[in-house]
Amino acid sequence: MTITKNCIVTLDYHINDTEGNLLHEEEESLVYLHGNYGHIFPTVEKALEGKSVGESFTITLSADKAFGEYDPSLVISEALSELPVEVSVGMELDGYFEEDSDDVIIYTVTEINGDHATMDGNHPLAGMDLVFEGTVLDIHEATPEEIKEVLEFHQSH
Repeated sequence: MTITKNCIVTLDYHINDTEGNLLHEEEESLVYLHGNYGHIFPTVEKALEGKSVGESFTITLSADKAFGEYDPSLVISEALSELPVEVSVGMELDGYFEEDSDDVIIYTVTEINGDHATMDGNHPLAGMDLVFEGTVLDIHEATPEEIKEVLEFHQSH
């Protein structure tokens, strides 16, 4: 069986930078519904189309196709007294765009200086070209119930 629309695909993968340094490795396999449902990067999905169980893949994504270019305007400084909890460097906090309260942004505290914290709303891998490497572990045709379940799960998260 090969990867086609409406297959549930299980991948073992890791992400490197273009120099081959490991950036991210999942301990658990990635399971997704194939077919342009927006669950994985479109470029990765396109490259996986037609692959079989046991096949490996190496897919390079430029920053704009992965987690976006680094946006310096997403780096903010907040008074510690304005923050809901005692913060430490490396901590992640949810924030909102003032003009759109539905759009949650995750800020990582990058520095604490006196009574202010510097927080970065960029994804940790923003601005980087990435190389996805892995192996196809399993493919099966999704039942209508599975498709419904997956779509409902992604809408609620």
